[in-house]
Amino acid sequence: MNKIVCPNCKTAFDMDEAGYADILKQVRDEEFATELAERDKRYATDKASAVALAEANLKAKLQSDLASREAELQKVLSARDGELAELKSTLQNAEIQKQLSVTNAVHAIEKERDRLSASLQSKEHENQLLATSMKERYETEIKLKDEAIERLKDMKLKLSTKMVGETLEQHCETEFNRLRATGFQNAYFEKDNDAAGGNKGDYIYKESDSDGNEITSIMFEMKNELDATATKKKNEDFLQKLDKDRTDKGCEYAVLVSLLEADNEWYNTGIVDMSHKYPKMYVIRPQFFIPMITLLRNAAMGALTYKAELQQMRNQNVDITKFEENLDMFKTGFAKNFDLASRKFKTAIEEIDKTIDHLQKTKEALLSSGDNLRHANNKAGDLTIKKLTRGNTTMTAKFAELE
Repeated sequence: MNKIVCPNCKTAFDMDEAGYADILKQVRDEEFATELAERDKRYATDKASAVALAEANLKAKLQSDLASREAELQKVLSARDGELAELKSTLQNAEIQKQLSVTNAVHAIEKERDRLSASLQSKEHENQLLATSMKERYETEIKLKDEAIERLKDMKLKLSTKMVGETLEQHCETEFNRLRATGFQNAYFEKDNDAAGGNKGDYIYKESDSDGNEITSIMFEMKNELDATATKKKNEDFLQKLDKDRTDKGCEYAVLVSLLEADNEWYNTGIVDMSHKYPKMYVIRPQFFIPMITLLRNAAMGALTYKAELQQMRNQNVDITKFEENLDMFKTGFAKNFDLASRKFKTAIEEIDKTIDHLQKTKEALLSSGDNLRHANNKAGDLTIKKLTRGNTTMTAKFAELE
């Protein structure tokens, strides 16, 4: 682990070897770009100096040639002037001959002058052609140099993507799988094949701790296009769908890995935060794919404890809610059973009262019967033969005979 101090907020944080190597690579890329810019500047300065020197040398050479030609012409003219003077002296008495000689001499001189002038103009034209050729050669070299610079810039942009014979999606998957065993043991990174709702992204990244608590989740979209593509797409053309995919699949973050708008310096500077348009959304170049996952995961690790505590509180709240629901159910059932039992108890009391009343009547009837039986028994006890045969002569005679 390496301890890194943020130059802006001065906050120190730990970073693993992979993240540290990625940041170091960014710094080297920036140094490469700075060195490339300085070389471009030196080349432009050398180019301007070389062109100025060539023009100065050419101008000096032309001026030297012109002076030499003018001197030669002057000598010729001086010689011709001498010859003309001699002819004038010789033909002094022959005016016609003199005029002829002068005319011929002047014509000859003018012819020679014209020849020398034409030769000088031809030389100047030749020198101009040479200067133009040199300028065109320098411009061609400058153009080739500019093209080489553009190729270097493009090579720098695509240096870490290793996209010879593979797609951007394959590159990202390969980069992740290369580090899965060492840095992402508990992570899930697979192609999104679930087209529920009619939408799906390219890849989904999810990672959980050993207790099953989710650390973070990312919906990835990869976009690339050929240089010869007629209709050029922009990164913003894909952000709305990516945000919907993130929401539909329940991911926390959304990241667009893009090679679109290759000349846009805003996207070439590094990780671009698009949260001002869509929540928790970023646009990156392929070389920032692994650093982006690392940064989001490291940020989420700090909040993992709070997430676990929040989930525990939620579980406790769920338990309390269930206890309250069970208590309410018990209260409701108890009240219902109490009401039912109360009604049954009242009915039983009424039935007991009716039974008591009936038994009371039966008791009174039995008591009345007892009185009657007692009277009957008393009467039976007082019964004698004499009383039974009193006034019955027949029976009295019979009983008398028996005696």
